[in-house]
Amino acid sequence: MKPSDVLSNRALNKPKEIAGKAEKTLRRSANSSASFAFQKMFTHKQPAKEKLVVALDVDSAERAFELSDQLRDVVGMFKVGLQLFTAAGPDIVRRIVSRGGRVFLDLKFHDIPNTVAAAGVEATRLGVSIFNVHASGGSAMMRRTAQIINDTAEREGLAKPKLLAVTLLTSLDRNDLNQIGFVEEPGSRVRKLARLAADSGLDGVVASPQEIRVVREEVTDPSFLIITPGIRALPLPEDDQRRMLTAAQAIAEGADYIVVGRPILDARDPQQAARLIVEQMEKSLPTNSRR
Repeated sequence: MKPSDVLSNRALNKPKEIAGKAEKTLRRSANSSASFAFQKMFTHKQPAKEKLVVALDVDSAERAFELSDQLRDVVGMFKVGLQLFTAAGPDIVRRIVSRGGRVFLDLKFHDIPNTVAAAGVEATRLGVSIFNVHASGGSAMMRRTAQIINDTAEREGLAKPKLLAVTLLTSLDRNDLNQIGFVEEPGSRVRKLARLAADSGLDGVVASPQEIRVVREEVTDPSFLIITPGIRALPLPEDDQRRMLTAAQAIAEGADYIVVGRPILDARDPQQAARLIVEQMEKSLPTNSRR
């Protein structure tokens, strides 16, 4: 490694070292309940509408455009996941963005560092607001991706997307973790991966509603985002996402964004369903955050 590279790396890491020391001081000086209350003041700044992300889990571009046009003024963002991206390709993202929609690209990149970083460059060029990687891909993968999207956005004059790490899929419970070799509770696993993501320079995590408080206790930086899938209008007796809460419960716990799919997509009137969920969310926000 060249001496100039060493100096460059030190310069890049210095702000993180300072931030890390400040965070440790805060964690020592505040008990968990006070810290959690402090967090909630920051996570509720946005109005409820902006916190609602609709999952466009549909099989055609036509249906996606129909929904995005119908819901654009009612919700804050649209999630484009594996099904729609595979069916319609990256052009679906470009077209939603060109129509004034914000996109959370939920492809959960998980590969060697250079491959994921290259995918991150393309996600940045697509104009997405958020995209994600798997935290289990490791620190090198996350650091490399965070650095390259910063560089790309600055060099090409693009808006830098928020980069989040997936902690643990909402479909997994303790038995599933045991099957893949992790003898621990989901909350413990999420705590470790949230800390790894924060230390790797990411903007936040994707976490189950039941682990929101765990993440807030572990990472006290108020700018660290939590986006929460597994949201239902009401709890269902049988569902493939096992660690769930309602929208209002997730916001009350401290989520920055919530992802809702089926309760809106399967409704007779998706726009009205979205409005009702926003109303539920508003009840969990401070008065000055409601609009």
